[in-house]
Amino acid sequence: MAQRKIIWSNSARIKLYKILEFYIERNKNKTYSTKLYENINKDLKLLIKHPDLGIKTEIESVRALIAGDFIIFYENFNNKIIIHTLWDSRQNPDDLTITD
Repeated sequence: MAQRKIIWSNSARIKLYKILEFYIERNKNKTYSTKLYENINKDLKLLIKHPDLGIKTEIESVRALIAGDFIIFYENFNNKIIIHTLWDSRQNPDDLTITD
């Protein structure tokens, strides 16, 4: 069986970049953003091996993986995992939109 691929939706990719850019600007260096990006990728590698690792959400096919202060909302298919959004759990949950 071929390994699953991680596919980022456009909105999820934009959120990831905005989060990384925010910490670069706030901290005036890339150190934290680099570590954060590495940790997210580490969690995604684990997700590839164990796609049902995340908890079920209100949307039947969408699961949520807690990654530090962030939640990765994703859908698992046979050969791919689609990342719908990356959510900073310290934000107002009323502002959360999972799918495009």
